[in-house]
Amino acid sequence: MTLETDETRTLLLVEDDAAFARTLGRSFERRGYTVWHATSLEGALPLLDEYKIGYAVVDLKLEGEASGLACVKALHRHDPDMLIVVLTGYASIATAVEAVKLGACHYLAKPSNTDDIEAAFNSADGNTEVAITGRATSIKTLEWERIHQTLAETDFNISETARRLGMHRRTLARKLAKQQVK
Repeated sequence: MTLETDETRTLLLVEDDAAFARTLGRSFERRGYTVWHATSLEGALPLLDEYKIGYAVVDLKLEGEASGLACVKALHRHDPDMLIVVLTGYASIATAVEAVKLGACHYLAKPSNTDDIEAAFNSADGNTEVAITGRATSIKTLEWERIHQTLAETDFNISETARRLGMHRRTLARKLAKQQVK
């Protein structure tokens, strides 16, 4: 049974950081949204069956087995019209592209606030006026994106990532320590 709500102001927040979720949820509630919170894909699925949800904010790295990308895929499959924004402290071009392919309308790096997220919802159709930069991507950035992409593919398994990248596990660990990945 789906409970009727004003779909234009309903938001599902899938975030495993309780303090951040509480703060963000309260901020959206002050703006007139009805907010439901889940810490994982498994926690979000029952909410989808019970409520009509128009918006979702999903953390890329969630506790448990399913990543935020799996959550985006499930949310989009459930309702292709739902506007989904992915938030992450692990931003990379590879994960941004995958998030959009799986159904996200936008991808934001943390820290992002309610204004940033609402702006992302409002620009879901894209903007053809965005300036194209002439600066090439650095080797370090490309390396970090490749490392992050492989980390995501291996579900953040350091040993398997190092094997796939053809580098020693300790070398990878040092590179990750420099980037402050948890």
